[in-house]
Amino acid sequence: MILSLDLCKIFRNFVRIIQLEKMQRFTLIIAALMLAALGSEARVALTYTPAEGTERVLRTDAPAGSGLEAIFVAPAVNGNVTFSVETEGRAARWYRFSALGAAYAEEVTSGVTSDGARSTLTPAEGDMGYYAEVGGESVYFWLVDYSRHPYAVTSLLEAPAEEQDCGRIALSVAGQGDEIAAYTINGRRLGVSREIRLNYTTLKLDSEAMVYVTEPAEETLTHLSSTIHANAPLCATIFTLSGDRFLDQWGRGESIESPTISPRAVACHTTAVQGERDADNEVKPPSSGAFGGSAPCEMTFTAAFTDAAIFHEWQVSRQSDFEDIELHEPDAVFNYTFTEEGTTYVRFYCANADASCDAVGETYEISIGTSSLRCPNAFSPFNEDGTNDVWKVSYSSIVSFECSIFDRYGKLITSFTDPAEGWDGKRGGKFVPAGVYFYVIKARGADGRKYNLSGDINIVDYK
Repeated sequence: MILSLDLCKIFRNFVRIIQLEKMQRFTLIIAALMLAALGSEARVALTYTPAEGTERVLRTDAPAGSGLEAIFVAPAVNGNVTFSVETEGRAARWYRFSALGAAYAEEVTSGVTSDGARSTLTPAEGDMGYYAEVGGESVYFWLVDYSRHPYAVTSLLEAPAEEQDCGRIALSVAGQGDEIAAYTINGRRLGVSREIRLNYTTLKLDSEAMVYVTEPAEETLTHLSSTIHANAPLCATIFTLSGDRFLDQWGRGESIESPTISPRAVACHTTAVQGERDADNEVKPPSSGAFGGSAPCEMTFTAAFTDAAIFHEWQVSRQSDFEDIELHEPDAVFNYTFTEEGTTYVRFYCANADASCDAVGETYEISIGTSSLRCPNAFSPFNEDGTNDVWKVSYSSIVSFECSIFDRYGKLITSFTDPAEGWDGKRGGKFVPAGVYFYVIKARGADGRKYNLSGDINIVDYK
């Protein structure tokens, strides 16, 4: 429903005809609520002035839709602040309302003065809502009496162990700092944040250096309770509670420190790097994960962990749930060569001294493919054109290898144990004559397969 400004004025004039004062005031309030809901701006200018020599009244903008011009926080409401509206010869009336809302307002006459051009109210009570009605226009505000909600903290300690968890730390607070509230014109509660600051030190990851370094942390509390919570620190730290924002603005802010509190929470970060081989004769089967392929697969795992991680280890398992762990490695840097076909899982685990808090790093999957080994029967080394100049096997996932090459008289020409190597057709640094030679290979694959191969090598002279 949308009301035009003219229609609202007609409505107000109609209400004035009604003689019953309570009915008149109630109807006017309903109209004001409708205007506030429609987002109309109050056309009555509100000003406020603290008494000479007193601390200033702090003004906070009220949320849209609340119907309030503002929320004011006075150090104390004892006749030391006045609120005024311009009347321009019009009649002005002041009302106050409680948490029930403006529909239950009562008129205020005590503390009201007028000089014909301005109407002034000196409230006698805070934690109340007030509004001035001038010529059918109204302006609403809420006044907080800060003296009813003092902020003072006498101690800040770590709460008992049963109140702690690994993600959040609990601190016991002795002192005052209850929740401050205001209410909209329709009785809806609005929290007024004290903006109390809780400062401490924790750790963050330097991913380039793979270490955790200190960093400041801050949390803002709307108010105090006997137990407050914050993100659990990752290092020993002192908590500092400061505030509140009203005392800060009045130049009377307070701070208190806790004793040094040791961390319970743990965190870790890990990386994994696979060693690369550039052998042109190795066939690398596709891997189901980011790591693996052809064995042997050399991996380097690195972990960074926080101060409270007293217990830490790399875990290696053939099961994704790590129900059966085959290997435990306590060092932060863990080098391992995977030589068995299939998928192996690796992760980093750490925990605090009593294992009440732990952390697990990323799980890495290393998938090793089945083996294969094939031998060519000819090559042409003499022209050295870069094509087929070296006799090499084609292989995948070969973890044990021995190759010997003989001439036709059975004399050993060369031998090697790395399948990535080959024979360049030379003996003693000189090419052997073209013709037939022989190889004998004994090898074992990552899948357990054994290879006993022998055959001819034909050196072709393409000169």
